[in-house]
Amino acid sequence: MRDVTIVDVGPRDGLQNEATPVPTADKVALITALAGAGVPVIEAGSFVSPKWVPQMADSAAVLAGLPPLPGVRLPVLVPNLKGLEAAQAAGVQEIAVFGAASEAFSQRNINCSIAESLERFRPVAAAALAAGIKVRGYVSCVLGCPYQGDVPVAEVVRVSEALSAMGCYEISLGDTIGVGTAGAARAVVKTVAASLGVGRVAVHFHDTYGQALANILAALEEGVRTVDSSVAGLGGCPYAKGASGNVATEDVVYLLNGLGLSTGIDLDALAAVGWQISSVLGRKPASKVGLALAAKAA
Repeated sequence: MRDVTIVDVGPRDGLQNEATPVPTADKVALITALAGAGVPVIEAGSFVSPKWVPQMADSAAVLAGLPPLPGVRLPVLVPNLKGLEAAQAAGVQEIAVFGAASEAFSQRNINCSIAESLERFRPVAAAALAAGIKVRGYVSCVLGCPYQGDVPVAEVVRVSEALSAMGCYEISLGDTIGVGTAGAARAVVKTVAASLGVGRVAVHFHDTYGQALANILAALEEGVRTVDSSVAGLGGCPYAKGASGNVATEDVVYLLNGLGLSTGIDLDALAAVGWQISSVLGRKPASKVGLALAAKAA
C-alpha cells in the first residue's frame, strides 16, 4: 500500500527538453528500470507533432519496446484528436491533456486563448473516455507566468473545474517556471481542493528557485497524495536560462521517507536509475539525494 503516489514524468517532460536525440532503447530501459524500482506511474511519452517536439517522435516505438509491466500505469500526453488516434493505435490506456491558467502563456505557446484551448481538448477527452481510456488534466502556470507574472487563483480554479467537467479524474497543478513558495502553493492547493476535493488534486512543482520540496510539503499538509517528479531532475526550465526544471524524484522520495509516508519505491534502486540515464546524457544527476548516495557509497 502507498501513502503517496509518485508520477515520474522524466521519460516525457524530462527528456523532451534534451536537444540531442535519446535512443529509443535508452528510453525503454529508463521506463523499465523506473518500474523495477517501484515507480507506479510513469509518463512514457507524448503523441505530439514531431515538428514541435522531435524528441518524442518515437513514443509509439518506446511503448512497443517495453516488456510487460504489471501494475504500472503509463500515461502519455495527447494534445489533439490526431494524437489520440496514434495513442490508441499504440495501445495506450491513459492520456493527459494540458491547460494553462495564464492567458498570456496560452497565447504565446499555442496561439489561442484559454477558452479556445479547452474547446480543443473537449472532443479529445470525450473520445478517450468513450474508448475506456483514462484522462488526466494538467494546469500550467498555477503559481506564476513568464509573460504576465502573477496568475489569479480564480483562473487556476476555473481551468481546473473545466478539465474536471470534461472527465479528467485528476488535476495536476503545475508551477511551470518554479517561482512559487510554500504559502502560495498551499493557497492554490487549498482553493482548488475546496472545489474538486483534495483527492483529485496532484502537484507538479519545478525547482527553478529551489522551492519545490517546500511547496510539496505544503501540499502534503493540505492532504495532497499524488506528486509529479522527474528522476535525476531531468528537464530544464525553458523560461529561465540555465535553471533547473522538474524536482528530482529521488529528492521527493527521500522527503516522503523522512515523513514516514510510503511510496513503494526503492530509493537506492531509483538513484541508480538516475545515474544510468544521466550517464546516457553525459552529465551527473541534478538530484541532490542521488549525488549524496553515490558519494556515500564511494
